[in-house]
Amino acid sequence: MLVTSDLPLRTRFAIAAARTAAAVSRRTGRGSGGMIGGRIALKLDPHALQRLARGRIVLLVTGTNGKTTTTLMLRRAVEALAPVTSNSDGANMPDGVLAALAANPDAPFAVLEVDETYLPWVAERVDPAAIVLLNLSRDQLDRVGEVRKTERELRAAIARLADTVVVANCDDVLVASAAGAGNHPLWVSTGQTWRDDSIACPRCGRAVRHHPQDKMEWDCVCGLVRPRPEWVLDEDDLIGPDNPPERLELNLPGRVNAANAALALAAATCVGVPLSVAVQRVRSITAVAGRYQRVPYAGHAVRVLLAKNPAGWCETLPLLEPDQPVVIAVNAREADGRDLSWLWDVPFERLRGRRVIATGERAADLAVRLRYAEVDASAQPDPLRAVASLGSGPVELIANYTAFREVNTRLADVG
Repeated sequence: MLVTSDLPLRTRFAIAAARTAAAVSRRTGRGSGGMIGGRIALKLDPHALQRLARGRIVLLVTGTNGKTTTTLMLRRAVEALAPVTSNSDGANMPDGVLAALAANPDAPFAVLEVDETYLPWVAERVDPAAIVLLNLSRDQLDRVGEVRKTERELRAAIARLADTVVVANCDDVLVASAAGAGNHPLWVSTGQTWRDDSIACPRCGRAVRHHPQDKMEWDCVCGLVRPRPEWVLDEDDLIGPDNPPERLELNLPGRVNAANAALALAAATCVGVPLSVAVQRVRSITAVAGRYQRVPYAGHAVRVLLAKNPAGWCETLPLLEPDQPVVIAVNAREADGRDLSWLWDVPFERLRGRRVIATGERAADLAVRLRYAEVDASAQPDPLRAVASLGSGPVELIANYTAFREVNTRLADVG
């Protein structure tokens, strides 16, 4: 296990500076301090990430959607064994990863969320015991580029990790292609149905075939085929290789969170957490970084949900309570991706007949898309003013990344 006193003086100084910067950031209301603290530490010691990871069991969580939720689930499960340091607040760039390691340098376990584009760089430096690879789909095209490029980079990185277990979603064609390059893949079937980003094979470019008799099975003529899963999520039951079916009974809604839990639980057993213990600990989670809980505002019980790309929206729309008004907030800043073409791939038609208000910095763009979906929507740039304009009763508020953060901050200030 890493002991702080064993670190070089330069690294210890970098940690101290990072903690000071993070504390100042929190006190001045500028943020949680994870990003600025990590940035300063890396400037002071470019090798701090390697040094802080040495001697620990490091577990990385990556993918397009579900990283923050899965990281929290995995952290809760692994805490049954020993203290864990984690960036479960969503700060998943290298700065945030380093800040999490520096915040608790003596913890024997690290469970770290990593942006999929930075996974190769981070994994090379921390030598992870396991990587959880959730899913891959289009997101922030202007920053990340096409998802096939991300798959190729992940595949190359995984091939270089000789001893790392890759806990991977075998229903996702792109994930299966990337994780299949590893020496130790552990396949999990989550029942994923989003396929719009993997119509063509990532290896050869020809059409991926889906079997009509079994909607989960897929293959390509080049030889890429859906791996046989060792873990299977069947409705609410998780079936493992050495365990009887375990009922999840989560306190988080939706099939998507059951899928996140299946991957987190499979990864937890890899480091020695008994499945029954891990399930009990994951069940205790009722909210994730401001998501899912109802917050009182202007006479309403507001539930804030995050959806930032077409695949995420397809999982979020089924979570909406029937007949409740919906406020949708969309920004297009650097952290969101400035390209809003993804709005046209979201099945907003499912909102027909509801009261819907388009909000956020790009409320007008969103309102146009909703009109084409034949959704009778009005526009109000301020999300909370939109909530206040509605009649009494609960409200569903769905926001993309920066809009989600701002709404939660404002709701917390009001509370």
